[in-house]
Amino acid sequence: MESKETVANDLLRAAARLSRWASQLASFDVPFAQARLLALLDEMGPARVSVLAEADHCSQPTMTTALQRLEAAGWAQRVPDPSDARASLLSLTPAGRGTLEEIRGARARVLSPTLAALDDAEVARLRDAASVMEGLLQRVAPAAHPIPDPSPRPTTRKDV
Repeated sequence: MESKETVANDLLRAAARLSRWASQLASFDVPFAQARLLALLDEMGPARVSVLAEADHCSQPTMTTALQRLEAAGWAQRVPDPSDARASLLSLTPAGRGTLEEIRGARARVLSPTLAALDDAEVARLRDAASVMEGLLQRVAPAAHPIPDPSPRPTTRKDV
C-alpha cells in the first residue's frame, strides 16, 4: 500500500501539471499572474492586501502593485473594512468575476476533448476524485488562509 505522503505528492503534482497544461493551451487575453489573482480574490472574498499577500506567498508591496493592475482594469475594487475604518478590503467587481468565468471556461474547453474520450466509468471516477479533493479543501480551508498576525514581519517567497 502506498504511503499517504506518496499519494499527497502524486495528487499535488498531477493537479499542478493539469492546471499548467490547461492554462498554457487556453486562449485568454489576461496575463496568468492576473488570472491567478482573480481566482484568489474569488476564493477568499473581500480581503486585506496583507491577507492576500500572505496567501500568495509574496510581499505586501508586490501584492499592492498586482492589485492596482486589477483595479485599473476594473476587475477589483476597494471597500472600507467594517472592522477598521483605516483599512480597506479588496474584492472582485462584476467585470472581474465575468473575466474570471471567461478564463475558467477557456481552461475547461481545453480539457473537454480529453474528457470526451474517456468512458463513463472513468468520468465517474474523476468526478468522485474531484469530490474527495473538494472535501479535503473544505477541511483545510480555514488553515490554508489564516488571518495573519498584524505585527510586521519580513515576507519571503515560498514557491513549490
